[in-house]
Amino acid sequence: MDEMRWEKAAEINGRLEAEMLKSFLEAEGIPVELFQEGAGQVFAVNIGALGVVQVFVPKDRLVEAVPLIEAFENPENEPPSDDGPIEMSAEDENDPEPEP
Repeated sequence: MDEMRWEKAAEINGRLEAEMLKSFLEAEGIPVELFQEGAGQVFAVNIGALGVVQVFVPKDRLVEAVPLIEAFENPENEPPSDDGPIEMSAEDENDPEPEP
């Protein structure tokens, strides 16, 4: 039997943020399991040791997951889009209505 092995990819403070990260990774096709201390889940603790949520991904997807987790945790460090800056002409600034 081929067993899926899981590896801890991150520790997140708070269940809500961990659930958002889980959704983000799953949208990229990476399965995720979250683990939190039982009392932290029951009492919805978001701080301290009881608020820590461990994020596990399949071992063979860890290399793919780590940069995504880093981008999730540090969105200001994302590279700029390839589109470049949007330039407006003087004509555009005076006419905010787009033409049909």
